[in-house]
Amino acid sequence: MTTHSLCRRCGRRSMHKQHKTCASCGYPAAKLRSYEWGQKAKRRHTTGTGRMSYLKDVSRRFKNGFREGTVATRKVKATAE
Repeated sequence: MTTHSLCRRCGRRSMHKQHKTCASCGYPAAKLRSYEWGQKAKRRHTTGTGRMSYLKDVSRRFKNGFREGTVATRKVKATAE
């Protein structure tokens, strides 16, 4: 008989069926499970280890002051005279 099933949040086979708590991420707790004694584990799950589909654009948008809805001005080529 198995004690752990798949977790909805992290996808690992760490959801304890009787405790109803994930041994890996701590689901259903709001905060992710992480401890100072597990530095390697924190490194595996930290920001930058996934796709960062939103966060990878933030630095570029910050550089431009989060401007939206504008069109870049046309650059005119200098004529050779």
